[in-house]
Amino acid sequence: MKKTIDTAALVKEAAILTGGVAIIAAAVYFFLVPSHASVSSISGLGIVLANFVPLPLSAITMILNVVLLIIGFFTCGREFGVKTVYTSVMLPVFIALFERLFPDIGSLTDSQELDVLCYILVVSVGLSILFNRNASSGGLDIVAKIMNKYLHMELGRAMSLSGMCVALSAALVYDKKTVVLSILGTYFNGLVLDHFIFDHNIKRRVCIITEKEEALRRFILSDLHSGATVYESYGAYNMQKRREIITIVDKSEYQKLMNYMNQEDPQAFITVYTVSDIRYRPKV
Repeated sequence: MKKTIDTAALVKEAAILTGGVAIIAAAVYFFLVPSHASVSSISGLGIVLANFVPLPLSAITMILNVVLLIIGFFTCGREFGVKTVYTSVMLPVFIALFERLFPDIGSLTDSQELDVLCYILVVSVGLSILFNRNASSGGLDIVAKIMNKYLHMELGRAMSLSGMCVALSAALVYDKKTVVLSILGTYFNGLVLDHFIFDHNIKRRVCIITEKEEALRRFILSDLHSGATVYESYGAYNMQKRREIITIVDKSEYQKLMNYMNQEDPQAFITVYTVSDIRYRPKV
């Protein structure tokens, strides 16, 4: 029975990863390639290199991905490496498929600016699917993941920083307008990833002083299935001793917690902070 469940989970995982890669490949081939922009991706760098190397974009992307894939496998862990092996292979496969099915395709929007905008929106959907499955499409995604892990940099910002170097490479081949579009596209691509895709990974540190302390503590532990810390605090005006409950929750838990407090104690004193990184080192 366990083997059947594992197989089903594996098939589901592969289907999700394949769908994410297909979306990214479509964004690259149908929007990035016609725009000639080099926006925050190895595929963008491949578009520039295709002007110097007599190989199709799919082959150049494969070669670049393999080099970075080896680095990512050793730095980001086995799970990240195994999944990204699959996605890194499938990305050039999908691009090669599009090259065969839609040879010499032109701009779908008849506008370089709209092509770049459509690329940013579509590729962000595919990238979010892969990142949320602890995977990557390869290339600069691996670089961003490494920067996120070791430099504690937000994924969108890491994508922007690493992508700027790629964007500037457009100056080797294309005109000033294309270079500017590449840089702006890379910047806005990072903003989209940060504010609209990875926002759900951000947690909130909620500090509450309430008359119904025990009921709130039970709610956090039993209903939210989260942890909490209780501190003794003193009011500066009359030095009255109170207890402050602090808990860290995700977006859905935060909504449940606020709904509970609005019903049980609307007069409670609550402060909320954004938490982007949590670390715990157990004693050995």
